[in-house]
Amino acid sequence: MYPVFLKLDGRPVLLVGGGLVAASKLEGLLAAGAHVTVVAPAVRPEIESAPVTIRRRGFEATDVAGAWWVVAAAPPDVNRQVLEAAEARGVWVNAVDDPPNATAYLGGVVRRDGVTVAISTSGRAPALAGLLREALDAWLPADLGSWMAAADEARTNWRQDGVPMERRRPMLLETLNRLYEGR
Repeated sequence: MYPVFLKLDGRPVLLVGGGLVAASKLEGLLAAGAHVTVVAPAVRPEIESAPVTIRRRGFEATDVAGAWWVVAAAPPDVNRQVLEAAEARGVWVNAVDDPPNATAYLGGVVRRDGVTVAISTSGRAPALAGLLREALDAWLPADLGSWMAAADEARTNWRQDGVPMERRRPMLLETLNRLYEGR
């Protein structure tokens, strides 16, 4: 597996399915700024009220055209059709809890104060990824926002001063340690 974070802001994304699973994936897509089109014969009220384009019908292979990312949250036979159409167009597919019909897997994600940590089990154990996500969320420092602010300021200064990359990590550790001096 090759981990990656997708920049979906302003990009077209296809969500196939209109049930509870599809609704659970929609929030993250919209938070990432994706322009989502939902294709499903029926959709839940929370999808209906979301800022998305809805096509109330079954999936058609041409639905994938123009999409940068596809989430298949439908029964396996539909997910398989989505995968075939997406592969023909070179588009990655996350088939929710359906690894054989996916080319990309989502994991447990912690998002806090500008930091994103993702955990993957390569689609084999989503519940384990969820447990690990909860553990990491509890382990991360409560003042992570101050870490990000300090890192942002330090990076700006390093770029202005031409500090080489190999010196930055030890310098960041010193900067973060100073946040706790006198406590």
